[in-house]
Amino acid sequence: MGDAARRVERRSRRSIFQAFVQSARKHGANRLAVVDVDGKKFVYKDLMRASFALAGPLGRRTTRGETVGVMLPTGAGILIAFLSLLASGRVPAMLNFTSGARNLKAAARAAQISRVITSKKFIELAGLEKIIEEFGKAVDFIYLEDCRAEVKPVDKARALAGPYFPTLLAANPHPDDTGVILFTSGTEGDPKGVVLSNANILANIEQISQHVEIEPTDIFFNPLPAFHCYGLTAGTLWPVFAGYPVVLHPSPLQTKIIPKRIFETGASVLLATDTFLSQYMRASDDGAMSSLRIAVCGAERVKDETRQAAEKRFSFEVLEGYGVSEAAPVVAANQPGDIRAGTVGKLLPGIEARLEPVEGLAAGGRLFIKGPNVMKGYLSPDEPGVLKPLPEGWHDTGDVVAIDDEGYVSIRGRLKRFAKIGGEMVSLAVVENCAAAVWPDNLHGAVILPDPKKGEQIILVTDRPDADRTLLLAWARSHGVPEIAVPKKIVSAGELPVLGTGKMDYVAIERLAVEGLEAAAMEAAAALPPEPSRKEAREAMRERREQEKREAREAKAAAKAEEDAPPAADSAPGGEFKKAAE
Repeated sequence: MGDAARRVERRSRRSIFQAFVQSARKHGANRLAVVDVDGKKFVYKDLMRASFALAGPLGRRTTRGETVGVMLPTGAGILIAFLSLLASGRVPAMLNFTSGARNLKAAARAAQISRVITSKKFIELAGLEKIIEEFGKAVDFIYLEDCRAEVKPVDKARALAGPYFPTLLAANPHPDDTGVILFTSGTEGDPKGVVLSNANILANIEQISQHVEIEPTDIFFNPLPAFHCYGLTAGTLWPVFAGYPVVLHPSPLQTKIIPKRIFETGASVLLATDTFLSQYMRASDDGAMSSLRIAVCGAERVKDETRQAAEKRFSFEVLEGYGVSEAAPVVAANQPGDIRAGTVGKLLPGIEARLEPVEGLAAGGRLFIKGPNVMKGYLSPDEPGVLKPLPEGWHDTGDVVAIDDEGYVSIRGRLKRFAKIGGEMVSLAVVENCAAAVWPDNLHGAVILPDPKKGEQIILVTDRPDADRTLLLAWARSHGVPEIAVPKKIVSAGELPVLGTGKMDYVAIERLAVEGLEAAAMEAAAALPPEPSRKEAREAMRERREQEKREAREAKAAAKAEEDAPPAADSAPGGEFKKAAE
């Protein structure tokens, strides 16, 4: 184990709340920590006091050791609620409010959640009334507005004394105890609970801090949801624990507002996905995002066009990272000044990796990882509350990657996102990359549908209204891309659906593909001449037979007339001699 890995191991042997208190003391109680959506600023002292104060009403409404759901947008409120639950000895479970009532119920069942913290104002602004009504049949809601009204004098006293005596007034769980529960997206079935210990979260924060160099004057900007591990760990806890101000924004979908807030706050480090970053730059005036030094993008591949636009228009670098929720989440990342094209950089300190061969794929293998940031295990709705640990600590990412001799990691794609066509494996990521090269200003999603001849076919769904397959085919041929990687058909859609995490919603995209093909088939059928009715068909058949009979009679009469006609003079026997004599 190297020095960096040992430091990660040593620094992670604390509880999350203890690490927060120590960070506040290290960086100063009056140092700026968070800028909320309304511009309100919180120094470390504010966050500590608010966390200790809110821990009182939350503690009275819940029981020690209970898993409590958190359903709030990114902002100071969710950070304070998160820290308050930890301070009072509860386990926060971050719920994806964009996933629908069905998935929320499944997540609550898996983690045995009976109470959820949320906000009346948030529900109203986000239009979640129907989801709350349905989800409310399975859980009870605790509203932040009610908790604030329930703060007692003893809670206020605790808020004042807590920062000075945290070991006496706050819970202090073991580093390996559960620190937070997150949930998979549910796109491949019911969402599963990802159980991360206190040590898992702190290890990843330390790994990121050692791997990505941050300037002393940097200001972070995080619009990513805290129900996603990237938005929670990298976007919120990393800057706060490392002593950097972070501007929190409640939704990554506000593409016109976010560039303006980046400009107003002078943010220099942006947390985003490729999809969102591309949208921000397109919606931004020249210079509006020029305060940025780097953008750290995860959750999906960063396109070359995105990186070039960032450099040319705004002069900032785009660092691509790779992670999974099960690893808290960052596994590998580029570093400033060390961006290797086509890779996501090197593995973070302390992470071990092994690759298992995949049939039909020569380059790369299925990635398994192990390390101090890798989760304790899964919770499933089928067996509520039962932790399913990882075999010998190894997590199967389900991703196909290649690692070169220098340790740079290249992502080939998820194993489930490979199509088998004519016996060959084709990555849907390659299909999307080709489309992005031809139409860089549009979004593209490739899906697999059944094919009666080849087993599977690739369909490209795009928001490009005039997408022409021949252009895609010509580009593939000129760049050495095999023709089987060119989608069989292209479906143009008005807007491609994106999950709250910034990833493509491939379940919805597949529906668009099916609907698009059905619409095209109906349009083609409508262009054909209408089929005759049974009566018309019988009438046509009768007329055809009558015509055939008439033609037969006429032919027979002509033949008979020819047979009965007298022979011509020059054709009678001896006629030629008669003609010659004359």
